[in-house]
This record gives sequence, C-alpha cells and structure tokens, in this order.
Amino acid sequence: MSFPNRLVEGYSAFLGGRLREEQNRYRELAESGQSPEIMVIGCCDSRVSPEVIFDARPGELFVVRNVANIVPPYAPDDRPHGVSAALEFGVAALKIRHIVVLGHAQCGGVRAFAEDAEPLSPGDFIGKWMKLMAPAMERIGPRGAESPADYLRRLEQANIVNSLDNLMSFPRLAKMIERGMVSIHGAYFGVATGALYACDREGGEFVPVAREEHAEMLAAPRF
Repeated sequence: MSFPNRLVEGYSAFLGGRLREEQNRYRELAESGQSPEIMVIGCCDSRVSPEVIFDARPGELFVVRNVANIVPPYAPDDRPHGVSAALEFGVAALKIRHIVVLGHAQCGGVRAFAEDAEPLSPGDFIGKWMKLMAPAMERIGPRGAESPADYLRRLEQANIVNSLDNLMSFPRLAKMIERGMVSIHGAYFGVATGALYACDREGGEFVPVAREEHAEMLAAPRF
C-alpha cells in the first residue's frame, strides 16, 4: 500500500510554504533543541488541533493528545504511563511554565462513556480508559430535565476540571504549582462555532476567550 497521497500533497505544500518561510527557525530548533513554555493536553479528535487553534509556530507548544484529553491520577507503579511520562518530561526536562487541558464539544469519547456504549473491540481499550472520567460524572450528577446535548457539554467540561484535579495529584508538579513555577489551565473549544472558553476554577465556570474578536469573525461577510 502506497504512502497516502493526501500526505504527499500536504508535504509538498509545506515545502513551498511554511518550511520556506520558517526554515531558519527549524534549523535553530534542530541545533538548540525545543524550549516551549506551554504544554497542551488535548483530545486526539482530528477536528481539534492545538497548533491550529492557537496558531502556533514550530517549537511553541509541547502537545500530548489522547482520547478525551484525560490526565490520569498519579500512579507510580510498574506499568507504562504515556501521559504521565509526557508530564514528567515537560515539567522536569523542558521546564514548562503552563499546562493547558484542552477539551472540546462533540467529544466521541465522552459520549461513549455517558451512553455506556458497547466495546469496539474485545480489549475495550476505550471503555477502560474512559473509566477515568467517573469522578467527572459523579461531580455533575445524573441528567435531569436538560437535553442530552447540554448534559454532554457539562460532562465534557467536568472532565476538563477532573483532569486539572488529577494534575495536582503529581507531588512534584503540585509543589511547583503552589510555588508559582507552573500554572495549570482548562479550556473548551466549540467545534461548530470556533468559540474558546477558559476555565475559571474559582467560579467553576467556563468563560469566553477573545469574545469580541470571535463575534467580529462571525459577523464578517463570507465570500
């Protein structure tokens, strides 16, 4: 099976566009190594690319993606832990200053957990992974008279808050946060609208980011 033609076309466009424009930056990054200040833990959903949403240049974001942007709690055992390993590298080696948990609307993993969907394979890897969301579901309680869409949105956002709580379970990271060396943030992206919301942990709400700019974008004529 040949290499996907879409990727060949994309790489060709990259060669004639972004690489040509930022070749010096790539060379500098190759020689000096990466030193991003921001780590983004996002969902592997193809519609929610942190580099695209935040218009990031090469080397600006240290990105980790998994199903439903989950940060597992600290678990120092003999099993491999991908997200924890990335956190360890980001905090200890790269000296990350900000950690952002980026969730989004219409998250398939969250919906599968909420609907208790049938396993997609005998291993049920998604189901086992999504059980880490149980505290988030307990946080918001059972669905009442609200619509399924509203309930899923609350669960998606509670999942972000739960991941922020789990970040505090890492002893070294918790100390760095308490000392002001690292800051943690939650964000929620509306796939259909492009709206971005930041988590106000004190108020427990998600507030719009760049509200005026987003409104202007929606109001602008389209050709």
